[in-house]
Amino acid sequence: MSEEKVRLSKLMAERGICSRREADEYIAQGLVLVNGEKIDQLGTKVDPNVKITLEAQALKQQKRLATIILNKPIGYVSAQPEPQYTPAIRLLTVENQFGPSKTKLKPEHLKGIAVAGRLDIDSQGLLLFTQDGRIAKKIIGEESKVEKEYIVRVEGKLPPDQLKLLRHGLSLDGKALKPAIVEWINEDQLRFILKEGKKRQIRRMCEAVGLRVTGLKRVRIGKIRLGQLPEGKWRFLEDDETLD
Repeated sequence: MSEEKVRLSKLMAERGICSRREADEYIAQGLVLVNGEKIDQLGTKVDPNVKITLEAQALKQQKRLATIILNKPIGYVSAQPEPQYTPAIRLLTVENQFGPSKTKLKPEHLKGIAVAGRLDIDSQGLLLFTQDGRIAKKIIGEESKVEKEYIVRVEGKLPPDQLKLLRHGLSLDGKALKPAIVEWINEDQLRFILKEGKKRQIRRMCEAVGLRVTGLKRVRIGKIRLGQLPEGKWRFLEDDETLD
């Protein structure tokens, strides 16, 4: 008995070839091959074990997709805000670009760009914007194994057994959290390394063990580091930089 057919665009997204939106664009342009045969009809369903390849033109389009790293200051929200808040994307201007780069910001770099892994309004540090659905899925997909590293300033006492609980054993919203790396850097700062990103996760984890967060900064996503990027400045992801 053959497996039930699935939408080609859905299968492409599940395999990490591109996002569903990008898949539909490539299909419409006739740039997708299934078992060597060109598919250009949107909504086409295929067997789940087919071989899918992209034409060279689609691969070139993927290479042109922009990914931007911003050092988000406190007071900016990651995504579309309520009227009284300013979205971090407003900081992606020509004037705020940092460092030498062959690429200068153009309007097409911001078309369809979205945040991959939000930061709260009262948190700062590495915020990643991307046009590339593959990168977004790696960071925020349900199966994501990409590490996110944070430096967290706290107030309060933390007995050893509670530190152990921060590392593994807490639940949020009725669901157990994945194991985390949590360690002291100095007397009032902790390093957190997570492989998930629930809403206000670190603050809520700290509250659960009697700590109050007074500062939170993300410094790494996968192998991408904030480094020396000044607050409020941004740069393009370089060709040799990858998440893993």
